[in-house]
Order: sequence, then C-alpha cells, then structure tokens
Amino acid sequence: MPSSPLCAAALASLACAGGALAAPNTCEAVSGAQVTPVLELYTSEGCSSCPPADRWLSQLKTAAAQGRVVAQAFHVGYWDYIGWVDRFAAPSHTARQREVAAKNGQRGIYTPQLVRNGQDWRDYSSALAGRGEPSQVAIRLARTDGDAFEASVTPSNAQANWAAYWTVTEHGHSSKVKAGENAGEYLQHDFVVRQYVPVGQYQGVQQLKLRAVAAEGQRARQVNLVVFEPKSGKPLQALSLGCS
Repeated sequence: MPSSPLCAAALASLACAGGALAAPNTCEAVSGAQVTPVLELYTSEGCSSCPPADRWLSQLKTAAAQGRVVAQAFHVGYWDYIGWVDRFAAPSHTARQREVAAKNGQRGIYTPQLVRNGQDWRDYSSALAGRGEPSQVAIRLARTDGDAFEASVTPSNAQANWAAYWTVTEHGHSSKVKAGENAGEYLQHDFVVRQYVPVGQYQGVQQLKLRAVAAEGQRARQVNLVVFEPKSGKPLQALSLGCS
C-alpha cells in the first residue's frame, strides 16, 4: 500500500501499515525527540496584504511532510464587511487569535499575522530556524476508522498541566475574488484550517479522540494535534498526520 507524504516524515517515526491484520488505510505517527515548531498564520481573502503570506506558507509543504513543522492557516472573518466573505473563516479562529494576542500582551489583532510557538513572529525567514527544544511530551496519533482519529498523550511530568487542540487542514484550495480589497485576484491556499477543536486541560496520560470533518474532494488533508502549556500557550509538542 503506498503511503502518503506525511507518513514518511523523518522526525515523526511514522508507520502506515497494511496487511491481513490491519484495517484498510491504517495510518499512525509518533512524535520525535524535539518539539516540532508550530506555525499559525492568521489570514483573510479580504485582506490585500495577505496573499504574499499565504504564498509563503505554501512553500512549507515539504517541511511539513518531513515532520519539521506543523503549519496552519486560520482564516478570519473580520474583513468580510469590506465586500468579500471568506468562506474558510470561522468565529472560533478569531477567538483563538484574540487568545494568542492576550497571552502576548497585544492590544489588538491583525492580518496577516504569523504566530510561532505561541508568540507573535514578524521575521518569516527565521520561522524554521534553530533546533527544537527537547520534548517533554510524547504523542502517538492514529486513524482508527474513516474520519475517526485517536491520540495518546504522555507527558514526562505526570503532575504538570497541559492543554491541547486539534486542527484539520487541507491543501489546494482556491478562490476567484469578486469584491473587496482583492477583487479580481485568483487566490490559492494551502494548510487551510477547516476544523479547529480545543479539547481542554489535563494532567498525566490521556487518550484524545477526534471525528474529523470530511475531506473536500481529493485534496490532501492533515490531522494535527498541538499540546501546549495552558498559561503561556507555548507548544509542548505537536504532530501532524496525513492518510491516503
């Protein structure tokens, strides 16, 4: 059975299994020894300065497939009033951006905004620079059936608090914008967040489950789990899984 690109990720020790005893299209991943960088791009089809940031994020598909980054494009809707409604936007995305801003002591939110490991990040060129910190959390992520996924989260410190969220992202979306600041532009998007699910705070080993939104067409889909420190928002570990 051919594996998907993310199932070959170098730092994730992925296993995509087939055979008589395995369910069809079984796919799973295990996190690595270092914390995988987490990038969140807050963007909008109604924002004239966002397309260059979107194109930059699209350049990270190889790095993401190799397990070197978990990348997510959160589309927001607060520019919809200008005349073009971004169909990928959701109120929960704006709420998350506001939460990140509050943790960073920012007075407001803006697009395009790049957030790296929970912090406002202006230097795109350094987003993947440096070696990740040693991970204090291990994640094992697997598809259990169809659009059902399950993760085992094992922190090294059983007494430490941690929180987590799921996202489902897709590549290969596009829009012909007919109004607003980008009127007449043909926009292309990758890492589009189509589902965002916060899952609360925990201690110790936990099993987390997700029923993912159905893939749109034949677009490549990634299921991501980000485990983070609740007060600071700093990722403790993150893992991305793509199944064929």
